[in-house]
Amino acid sequence: MPLYSNLSFHVLFSDTICMKTYPLELRKRVIRAVDNRIGTKKEIAETFSVSTSWIRKLLRRRRETGTLEPSARTQGRKPAFKGKDLEQLNKYVRENPDSTLEQIREHFSGTVNCSIVAVHNALKRLEWRYKKNRYERVSRTGKM
Repeated sequence: MPLYSNLSFHVLFSDTICMKTYPLELRKRVIRAVDNRIGTKKEIAETFSVSTSWIRKLLRRRRETGTLEPSARTQGRKPAFKGKDLEQLNKYVRENPDSTLEQIREHFSGTVNCSIVAVHNALKRLEWRYKKNRYERVSRTGKM
């Protein structure tokens, strides 16, 4: 579904948020060219179709961390239920399949401060679905 659209083009939401990192091989080639002084940073940037500021950031990353690998993505909201809490949620729903989202949230209010939507998302990650007044595991039947 487009985030913005008109007759000539449309912009997808995924295109606006996440930019892909440059491959490690490209990073190595750029650094090798800079180290061997193949040309100025501007010339190297034009050769590899990257910006000079990216080359400066890459050199700084190598100097500070000793690696060229991109940093881990830390975007987005962190899940309310993770680790031990997620296991306890799974156990609770298995024992109480007819409980509502509000009841589940109240049960975990001492350990997890979250919304009803967060409870729903955690149950979705655990593959629980609400069907006919109770939670069930998703069936894995395939097409015949």
